Amino acid sequence: MEWLYLVIGIAVVAVVVVLGGIGLVRGRGREAGPVEAPRATPTDVLAPPEAGIEGVLEPEAPEAPDVVAAPTLERPERPASRLVRLRQRLAGSGTLGRGLLGLLSREQLDEDTWEAIEDLLLGADIGVQPTHELVERLRTRLRVEGGVAADARTVLREELINLVDPSMDRSLHVSGADGNPGVVLVVGVNGTGKTTTVGKIARILVAEERTVLLAAADTFRAAAADQLSTWGERVGVEVVRGPEAGDPASVAFDAVKQGVDRGIDTVVVDTAGRLQNKQGLMDELGKVKRVIEKQSPVTEVLLVLDATTGQNGLIQAKVFAEVVDVTGIALTKLDGSAKGGIVVAVQRQLGVPVKLVGLGEGPDDLAPFDAAAFVDALLS
Repeated sequence: MEWLYLVIGIAVVAVVVVLGGIGLVRGRGREAGPVEAPRATPTDVLAPPEAGIEGVLEPEAPEAPDVVAAPTLERPERPASRLVRLRQRLAGSGTLGRGLLGLLSREQLDEDTWEAIEDLLLGADIGVQPTHELVERLRTRLRVEGGVAADARTVLREELINLVDPSMDRSLHVSGADGNPGVVLVVGVNGTGKTTTVGKIARILVAEERTVLLAAADTFRAAAADQLSTWGERVGVEVVRGPEAGDPASVAFDAVKQGVDRGIDTVVVDTAGRLQNKQGLMDELGKVKRVIEKQSPVTEVLLVLDATTGQNGLIQAKVFAEVVDVTGIALTKLDGSAKGGIVVAVQRQLGVPVKLVGLGEGPDDLAPFDAAAFVDALLS
């Protein structure tokens, strides 16, 4: 029996040893800390972009900085070539000239014909007094010189040119004295194309290689300053502007002061054109002119009129003539829809010349007025 007990004892010891080894192994596992991640194999390494391995993200290229291109300045058309286009634009649209030639070319000029000529002239807004003068001169000359069609055209051309009055000084006074800039004050009713005309005048002056500064003194029309700035940017002309609904005289003063300090050739001032309150308009424009002349004299006051308004334009002209000393007229929209006689009527009404005429919506469709070219276009 002793050997049996010995075998059992050995077995028990063996079991204890085995169980103890297992516990030791477990204990060591708890003390060992985190298990290291397996090392990456060569195939796990990201290849460079040029390796072309599918699915690999390439690094983003840095964004290129925004490059703002310098604006390309326009080159305005010179006044000489504008006169050529003046003839071309008016040619064929002058119903007045063609109508007069048709009547004067009749074999017999009776009283009915002369009445028809008077009606045609009055309908073209030439005015009563200028119409009577022209008819009398035509009757006298054609009676004395004969009524041949070719002669009738020559006589009509000469008399129309005399009526438009080529002796008037139509030059723009855009230069100042004693080193001061010329100051052009542009006035007119809103809606006549006043601000657009200011922009087009700037283009004429730039084409003559003059330095120009614009003053946005129409502070009561919200879009006026922005509109003027757009015109200036196209030809590299700066615009002096103030706060909306600010003092127009202050803007004009600042612009002319800058013109004096910087040696600018010409300062062109856009003004408000409200006619709801005549007295208020007179006070405002009078103040603008007085304030400007503390810096430099105003050398030109241009009144902008819409040629298509006819007699209404004459009423506007009278109001502005009472406010400021108008020295010249810029007649806009003088195309086929306008009555050409307004040129004669407004000159007679104000005693000042038409200096500029606008013939369309193009940026260079503003030309110096020439009496002979105007009449030739009407008769073509």
